[in-house]
Amino acid sequence: MSEDAPTIPGNGIRTFVALLVNTAVANVSTSFMWFGLTFWIYIETRNVLSTALIGAALMLFVALTSMFFGTLVDRYRKKRVMAWGTGIALAIFVADAVFFFAVGADAIADLSQPWFWIFAVVMLAGAVIEQLRSIAMSTAVTLLVPDARHANANGAVGAVEGLSMLVTSVLSGLAIGFLGMGWTLVIGISAVAIAFCHLLLLRIDEPRIVRTEGDAAPTGWVDLRGGWRAVRAADGLLFLIFFFSMLNNFIGGVYMALMDPYGLDLMNVQTWGVAFALASTGFIVGGVIVSRTGLGRNPTRTMLMLAMAMGVLGMVFTLREWAWLYVAGTWLYMALIPAVEAAEQTVIQRVVPYRQQGRVFGFARMFEAAAAPVTSLMIGPLAEFLVIPYMRTDAGQAKWAWLLGEGDSRGSALIFVVGGFLAVVLALGAMLMPQYRSIVRQYARAAPPAHS
Repeated sequence: MSEDAPTIPGNGIRTFVALLVNTAVANVSTSFMWFGLTFWIYIETRNVLSTALIGAALMLFVALTSMFFGTLVDRYRKKRVMAWGTGIALAIFVADAVFFFAVGADAIADLSQPWFWIFAVVMLAGAVIEQLRSIAMSTAVTLLVPDARHANANGAVGAVEGLSMLVTSVLSGLAIGFLGMGWTLVIGISAVAIAFCHLLLLRIDEPRIVRTEGDAAPTGWVDLRGGWRAVRAADGLLFLIFFFSMLNNFIGGVYMALMDPYGLDLMNVQTWGVAFALASTGFIVGGVIVSRTGLGRNPTRTMLMLAMAMGVLGMVFTLREWAWLYVAGTWLYMALIPAVEAAEQTVIQRVVPYRQQGRVFGFARMFEAAAAPVTSLMIGPLAEFLVIPYMRTDAGQAKWAWLLGEGDSRGSALIFVVGGFLAVVLALGAMLMPQYRSIVRQYARAAPPAHS
């Protein structure tokens, strides 16, 4: 365990729970508007490329800002950083809503005009700034929760994220289907305002930030070098981050581009919103399981095994154009995500000194967020202009019917199968690498004394 590990306050767990609830409200409100934008534009245009572009743009900007956010988290107290992020995001969302009502929904829905892209980019900015909370929340686990409970706390964070997805998906689908984009903005902004006010009133006992010389002190506003040195100092940690990035590349990018369009091809927006909410309960179940059982003595091995399971699911849950199969497969996939994410966070929280964790989480998020848009930006045009049209021809149907059956969405299904296969190969290869054994040893060596 690092020498600068913070002293856990007596009310640490209670404060962590309050912060977790606040984060849930903030995540729900932000995701509610972002999901609403994705649902709304696809219904208006039926264009897979548009949803792929806005999803990829979000992750790309998260990647570009993550090191800056991570440096802020290490430079300032966690509550102050979270308040900045929520307050600035609230102001941006309000400005975007004013623009929406001034221009009008019909004009914004016309992709041939610049108004939609202005509207989407401004909302994107608010969603990206809200990501500052995620990095701060990961370091807050180290600040408020004992090491032995880190995996459990990370699982609780995953359960809350799942709850956020459940509430967001069903409410976004219903709001867009029955109320439209305008009321979706009004509701979402009101919820962000509530989270912001609650956060200002929440007290977090944090140590004073002491400026010291050396690698532990942030240098500049985007301390990429400090993040790199901290990652390299933990033997095998770069491998862990790189693998997680590649996992996002092969799985996250495919899902980002195709999950909503595929679901909306199978059912209307209201039904898909409810179905995705049902599938999102898997995220809650997975997070609750991790919060109660932890991740075992070797979180890295747990992550790789679950990554293989994710790949297998990706290969089978669209083999037939059955809504129940897609929803069931999505539920299982969601149930695995909290453990995979908690494994990476738990390792970082133990092997990286507390004063450097913001930059390391920012460094990791930079790589992970950059990976998915690469795939999504390739998958969107590939699906829209090549694979989907081909699989709707008689030749494509005849060639692949033995595996994928028949239907209008077989092109998307083929891409899901290939992405899942690549994920399995990636995870199997990772377990054979010496870097895997290095990070396992590093995690074991960094364990705190049994009495702490």
